[in-house]
Amino acid sequence: MSGLSSLIEETDDKVRILRLNRPAAMNALDTELVGALGAALVRARDDAAIRAILLTGEGGSFCSGADLKEALATLGQGQGLDARVAPFQENIRLIAGTPKPVVAAVDGAAVGFGADLALACDLRLLSVRAYLQEKFVGIGLMPDGGATFHLPRLVGIGRALELLLLGEKIEAARALELGLANRVVAVEALFDEALALCRRLAEGPPLALARIKAATRAALSSTLDEALAREGAGQAELLRSADLAEGVGAWAARRKANFQGR
Repeated sequence: MSGLSSLIEETDDKVRILRLNRPAAMNALDTELVGALGAALVRARDDAAIRAILLTGEGGSFCSGADLKEALATLGQGQGLDARVAPFQENIRLIAGTPKPVVAAVDGAAVGFGADLALACDLRLLSVRAYLQEKFVGIGLMPDGGATFHLPRLVGIGRALELLLLGEKIEAARALELGLANRVVAVEALFDEALALCRRLAEGPPLALARIKAATRAALSSTLDEALAREGAGQAELLRSADLAEGVGAWAARRKANFQGR
């Protein structure tokens, strides 16, 4: 285990576990935590031994959003909004852009930018007491962590506008119904189930997973022809990979495949 006090960074074989660790503040994002998370995401992305990333929070909350006390203080000291928001948004880009699957294990509150972090992940597991809330509108603000991009694509524009304009809590059961949660599990089972899912992903073919993630995300703003061209190019690369030979050989021998990402 390693990391700064506000972020706990662990490795479980091929899975990198990142725990937001400001439980007294419901894991609100201050400058230290935002920087630590960004650096950890880069390390996980660049570590060839890591195949999947698990993002979660300590102390019964996922993340209550930006630390408003710090934000107001820094803005009052003359720090420009662009300079403050940039590292927050870079973390969203890192989650979406890493070729490795990122799973969010959400317990308790995922509010404001905390909800945006969860929405940026590829898969979301929620505990029965978890909730998402795009609460910005309640204080006269708008989302700035990609919610206006991710929510319409996940739930449609009508539902997205409802959630963004009203800023109401999305309890776990409704999140599952809307497709914002992939699974809802008992509080005590959340971490183990999320880790088991990450381990399963980590045993998959990393080249194929990376191309599936990239193609699916790119397709959100592509034509059908562009998506088909992207799939064709990716498939051509995968057909030349050692992982394909391993996968076919494992299937023929009825054994578990040992994918190497080559």
